[in-house]
Amino acid sequence: MDANGTGAVRGKSILVTGGGSGIGLGVASLLAGSGAHVTICGRTEDKLIKAAASVTPAHEGSITHHAADVTDEDAVVEAVAAAAAVTGCLDGVVACAGGNETIAPVTQIDVDAWRRTVELNITGTMLTLKHSARELVRGGGGSFVAISSIASSNTHRWFGAYGVSKSGVDHLVQLGADELGASNVRVNCIRPGLTRTDLVALITDGGPLLEDYKACTPLPRIGEPEDIAALARFLLGDESTWITGQIINVDGGQMLRRGPDFSSMLEQVYGVDGLRGVVTQ
Repeated sequence: MDANGTGAVRGKSILVTGGGSGIGLGVASLLAGSGAHVTICGRTEDKLIKAAASVTPAHEGSITHHAADVTDEDAVVEAVAAAAAVTGCLDGVVACAGGNETIAPVTQIDVDAWRRTVELNITGTMLTLKHSARELVRGGGGSFVAISSIASSNTHRWFGAYGVSKSGVDHLVQLGADELGASNVRVNCIRPGLTRTDLVALITDGGPLLEDYKACTPLPRIGEPEDIAALARFLLGDESTWITGQIINVDGGQMLRRGPDFSSMLEQVYGVDGLRGVVTQ
């Protein structure tokens, strides 16, 4: 193994859902650059093609893509099979696919948007675990890493289904770890804090909300996808074979304080009274 730990995943076949952008792409890039055979999946093939082209694998590694919606069970089955076919087995999974459509006070949450968010975050992760775990068990073991959020542990007011569904991911990970340990399958979870991706550019580009995040964070900088990827690589590799059922924050210490205050952004939409639950019509 190399001194920097890259050898821990060399030659392993790893599926990364949500690998077309953001944290998922950061994870895929680090893994492929460390010699792993990475299959990224997501809903949009054009996006996946561009993402794969942006990654430079190590000489021993590779990257490929497979279009799949993680809320579609048949599509998940096919994505797992595609990742396993690269080397003949599946060694690890990083479940990054997720999102949120419900930024609103609880008295004004759109129910359909709530359901879509829960379906993507909880059901999508469950389906990925359900079918990839079968392959990991058949192969004699492996590692599954889910991507949760600090919003699952620290309330993020007006985030609707996001933190709630990510809390479900946390518990699913613990359940999977308890059940699958007998088959040498490890299941762990990473809770990122504010991490620089296109989805949160409105925050990371600056302003009062970013300053509030920094005030709540002992290490007051924005996280980078590489921060999350480094832990994912460790959890997938040979140095973490006695670690399972863990939910690990990578957040600069923000879990020690509080969630962010989005009122500076959302008062413009819902008003002061709306943020405290008042509905006028």
